[in-house]
Amino acid sequence: GDYPFLKNASAAPPVATDFDYIIVGGGTAGCPLAATLSLNYSVLLLERGNTPYGNPDIESAANFGKLISNIQGNTWFSPVQSFQSQDGVFNRRARVLGGGSSINAGFYSRASDDYVSRAGWDAGMVASAYEWVESVVAFFPRLQQWQTAVRDALLEVGVGPDNGRTYKHASGTKVGGSIFDEAGKRHTAADLLQFANPNNITVLLFANVHRILFAPPVPRSPPRAIGTVFSDSLGIRHLAMLREPLKSQILLAAGAIGSPHFLMLSGVGDVDILEPYRVPVVLNSSSVGKGMTDNPANSMYVPSRIPVEISLMQTVGITDFGGFIETSSGIRAVLFQLESLVTTPPSLRSKNLLLKNIEELRNLPLETQRMLGQAGVIFQKVDVPASTGTLKICIHAPKLHECFPYSALNNTKLIGNVMPSEQDVKTLSEWCRNTVTTIWQYHGGCQVGRVVDAEYRVIGAHGLRVIDGSTFNSSPGTNPQATVMMLGRYMGVKILQERQLAA
Repeated sequence: GDYPFLKNASAAPPVATDFDYIIVGGGTAGCPLAATLSLNYSVLLLERGNTPYGNPDIESAANFGKLISNIQGNTWFSPVQSFQSQDGVFNRRARVLGGGSSINAGFYSRASDDYVSRAGWDAGMVASAYEWVESVVAFFPRLQQWQTAVRDALLEVGVGPDNGRTYKHASGTKVGGSIFDEAGKRHTAADLLQFANPNNITVLLFANVHRILFAPPVPRSPPRAIGTVFSDSLGIRHLAMLREPLKSQILLAAGAIGSPHFLMLSGVGDVDILEPYRVPVVLNSSSVGKGMTDNPANSMYVPSRIPVEISLMQTVGITDFGGFIETSSGIRAVLFQLESLVTTPPSLRSKNLLLKNIEELRNLPLETQRMLGQAGVIFQKVDVPASTGTLKICIHAPKLHECFPYSALNNTKLIGNVMPSEQDVKTLSEWCRNTVTTIWQYHGGCQVGRVVDAEYRVIGAHGLRVIDGSTFNSSPGTNPQATVMMLGRYMGVKILQERQLAA
């Protein structure tokens, strides 16, 4: 795990010019992408956070609650960055090598065959890429009491058939995979760097990318990406340049928040958004930052007087009305703390109010706290929400990205049955708006067909691609991380094939 090619960005030279590929974002897509490309070419991977290795909060399933509850850790060394959308929904973003796979609840499940077909991917290459990922990071959990009870309950109420243990996506109830092994140890996308050629890859940690550099404009020719500007944790700026701009590429893999933001900071975006911030426009691409979607979730808590096992997402019910039902248990009272604002309308939510609620929970009788800490929680995620929003630049410098004005819930319609029966749709819609939370699967902003083409090349630019969840038009499977890792491997193989054919 602690690779010799991991280096602090402060050790980087002022200018480095010997890379065939520069990847921005060492996350769920960036790690497998870098590992694959390094087999034949020199790769620089820029990650703004630290390594996940040696951090017990990241590595242990038992510490997930502590990890994800950090709402004040917006520092260089915090692996979890908290943020709040303009409409008030609290959210989390990774700042660590391995990206979301280093801080999430670990559920591993592939995209459906229909999703793969609609994406235009080669089914054989997709299967091979999934298997490559799974050889290192995916495991089937051993169900204990809580997860078994929820599985049986889902089948009892008709969420069938029973699909057993599988990574595949199909309607019914199944036990999916997990990136936590049987000992409860997390295996992140960073583990896939073990496949890299150590002589061809450099991973810089604490590398805060400011913008993409483009070659001087040539009349009637698209802009060409040639390098990046980044700073280290001391604030010192560095340049990283492509070795052969006509063959080499900048690959953005910074996620649904990072990739569209980097494009805009680099002058690729809607001119009406960029000009007020005095960002020189390199390419007017009006769809950058558009089509942002954050799958909403509802949750139900089941406090227990007796201890329940610590378990993260393992069982899932894939319904026929567009909802996925998942469950976890025993992650201390922190899960309750995180959702303690769900009865407060998003527009009234604040960090101070959340901290106040957490303090009040700590003052509850010890028996009550113990019951909450032993709770099971059942989530329902909406598969393809109708609501979309827009990511805009709030601050010119990308250091912390503290403001994210995208709308999370602007379109509601009824799915499933109304409960209780006397509720009308208007009342239920208002309740949904007031209690909406995230399940941390936001995506979009650089969507295929709008910002990038079918090969993930930025439309209207040369030498620049986006390969991550920002390209998704909908979230794949019950949880996107398996497919994001697959996509990094898949596109790495495709780029290698392209170079071989062009040679």
